[in-house]
Amino acid sequence: MKDNHFNEDWRFKVANREAIVGCILAAINILWWFGFAYGLGSKPPEEYTYVLGFPAWFFWSCIVGYVVMVVLVFIVVKFVLKEVPLDDEVEDEEEDSA
Repeated sequence: MKDNHFNEDWRFKVANREAIVGCILAAINILWWFGFAYGLGSKPPEEYTYVLGFPAWFFWSCIVGYVVMVVLVFIVVKFVLKEVPLDDEVEDEEEDSA
């Protein structure tokens, strides 16, 4: 009976969806970093271009990438993730009926 309760609990669907969103954010971060770090940083150091004194690959992958990820995480937390109660609903129902 309890196992069936866990399969039907709506909070698990929410948690799974939010875990997938977190994995997507992590994948975006890795792809962003990898793309700029190895895309722009694969040249010899003599050919690097610089932005604000940093090599362009470092500036775009680490500095701008950090800012982009902070904004993305803020947007996801504000508009995608939702608060769910962590109380066990079965225990609450049993206490109410007693």
